[in-house]
Amino acid sequence: MLAPRASARALRALRLQRALHTSPAARTQLADFGKAHIVRGLKRLTDTVIESGSGAWVTMEGGRKMLDFTAGIGVVNFGHCHPKISGAAAEQAMKIVHAQSSIAFSRPYIELVERLIPLMPHPSLDSFFFWNSGAEAIEAAVKLSRVATGRQNIIVMQGGFHGRTYATMSLTRSKTIYALGQGPLMPGVFAMPFPYWHQLGLPPTATEEEMVQTCLYQLELLLAQQSAPSDTAAILLEPVLGEGGYVAAPASFLKGLRRVCDEHGILLIVDEVQSGWGRTGKTFAIEYSGVRPDVMVTAKGLANGFPLSAIVTRKELADKQVPGTMGGTYNGNAVSCAAAIAVTKVIQEEGVLANVAARSTELVSALKELQASPALNGLITDVRGLGLMIGVEFSSPAPHVPGDIPQNVLSTAPVNAAARIAQKCVDKGMLILTTSVYEVIRFIPTLTVSKEELKEGLRIFKEACEEVVKEG
Repeated sequence: MLAPRASARALRALRLQRALHTSPAARTQLADFGKAHIVRGLKRLTDTVIESGSGAWVTMEGGRKMLDFTAGIGVVNFGHCHPKISGAAAEQAMKIVHAQSSIAFSRPYIELVERLIPLMPHPSLDSFFFWNSGAEAIEAAVKLSRVATGRQNIIVMQGGFHGRTYATMSLTRSKTIYALGQGPLMPGVFAMPFPYWHQLGLPPTATEEEMVQTCLYQLELLLAQQSAPSDTAAILLEPVLGEGGYVAAPASFLKGLRRVCDEHGILLIVDEVQSGWGRTGKTFAIEYSGVRPDVMVTAKGLANGFPLSAIVTRKELADKQVPGTMGGTYNGNAVSCAAAIAVTKVIQEEGVLANVAARSTELVSALKELQASPALNGLITDVRGLGLMIGVEFSSPAPHVPGDIPQNVLSTAPVNAAARIAQKCVDKGMLILTTSVYEVIRFIPTLTVSKEELKEGLRIFKEACEEVVKEG
């Protein structure tokens, strides 16, 4: 028991701590402390402190509530602190937290597999391994593809993002910043274009067929000139480019990739890290095409904020790996698995996909109406995506420096429109993110966002766009 003086000092310290965390000066001090002691390489949308979250809202320290249209970068698909999901994790935490998967089976791990099998986009996907992050699961998929095929090379998409670890930096082609100064990277990685008019030097009016045929021709050329089919283990892609600009792959392109893979014994790895778990209006985006992945990777929304990712494949491929080649200290964490089990129940029992369909229609309709608004003077050039994974692309002024990326040029377009609009949204009470090397803002609200919350977010976005246009 503390002595009276010690007890009094502890009480005064507690009161001081509470005062510090409630005063504006202290909040500034806390943020400044973070900036001083958290690595500079971690970029933030805003230098403020998040205190709590509920549904589509977060509360900043000091009590300011903000609408969250980032959903933790597509992670808390079912809202911050969903009572059933967070409740399931809390209950599991009082049973066992670390049921190490290399020691024995854990009940949540097995029960999660049972829940996932019926939700897979193809019945052949029946063998699972759980990791912590999307990048780790992508690396596991690469390891599997090399063992299963006896080949080394991986073909990725221009504009694709798969992580920031050493292997996934090699696979990521959305921005050079992710691998800046880190070479030499993992060898054996080759990039092909994705059917996105920007990447092909075509106008925005280019037809889907023209883009798809151009990309598939470039793939055949790559296999003839750079990586022979007999040396190529896998083709890896996101069915909806994330960091590359929120561009959905046409079904004809995915079917063309499947055909090439089948012809040459190459594995098709589908990265559903961001596009999975209802984000696009289906459980997985690949379902729109009906194409069968050989390997699928998922993460982010899988456990609604608890660290968990999964690689899933068919048993004949998984069984080619020797026991011990897969593993890791925290993989398949029991608490995260319990949260993911609850996610599978919520997505089936709470009408989530129906809400995504309704809100997506409202969102796209409102954005296209805004695109046509005379007040924006042609600023918005494209509204695209699936479900509640929607990208808005803005025009750019003509580049002034030789070698600048050619974009959709409009002489009156404001400079850095996307970043400026995103910052104005933050100032007005909504978190939203830019994406890609182009002028693009991404809408990724929670999948449970209400009609009223979406309307409020669109009001803020419209005001921000109009202000930036007026400023020039």
